[in-house]
Amino acid sequence: MGNDLQAVMLRTAEVMINELKLEDVTPETFDPDIDLVDEIGIDSMDLATVALVLRDEYGIRFDEDDYPKLTTVRKIAEYILARKKAA
Repeated sequence: MGNDLQAVMLRTAEVMINELKLEDVTPETFDPDIDLVDEIGIDSMDLATVALVLRDEYGIRFDEDDYPKLTTVRKIAEYILARKKAA
């Protein structure tokens, strides 16, 4: 599971960087535990955009009610893996 989590965290960071046009950061240097709302300033529309890309890529559904819990790249990756496992 560790390798899966690491791979999904890297991919999630990559999607965030690309979709949100973040500069001076790479997937490898993106802190998976940084608070996306408080420290990076993403809003619900940004998260929805990222969720759409990840939904298509991983074939899972993001429940809008869960968005407030998805505050870090690590939490998003764990959510994806949990959804895939439950499917």
